[in-house]
Amino acid sequence: MSATRDDVLPIRESDDVVRVRQAVRVQAVAAGLGLVDQTKIVTAASELARNTLDYGLGGTVRIETFTGNPRRGVRLTFEDNGPGIPDLERALTDGYTTGGGLGLGLSGARRLCNEFEIESVVGQGTRITIARWK
Repeated sequence: MSATRDDVLPIRESDDVVRVRQAVRVQAVAAGLGLVDQTKIVTAASELARNTLDYGLGGTVRIETFTGNPRRGVRLTFEDNGPGIPDLERALTDGYTTGGGLGLGLSGARRLCNEFEIESVVGQGTRITIARWK
């Protein structure tokens, strides 16, 4: 399976979070996702872009669009070189937060996607890959 489109966007400031949401929506439409699936992947992307900025101290997102067989959809890979996540299991628990929010960021993003993978090394950074397929 190869991507029909592959873009990398920086996440360095708040405006970049908006740009990520917009780019993901455009690519979700191009991949043929319906409105519900578009909303789910855009919501997850928004949360992870904000986390990349706030906790990862900035980074990038790679947006891949797949429109061929066997799958149609969008895969996103968020990467940062921030402090990393010391306890992934705890960070993926509903209600856990280090920033005073609702604590639904990572766990919520995971529920919104067909695929969710996270790798984090303390002192080196975090990589989160999500996908939504039609």
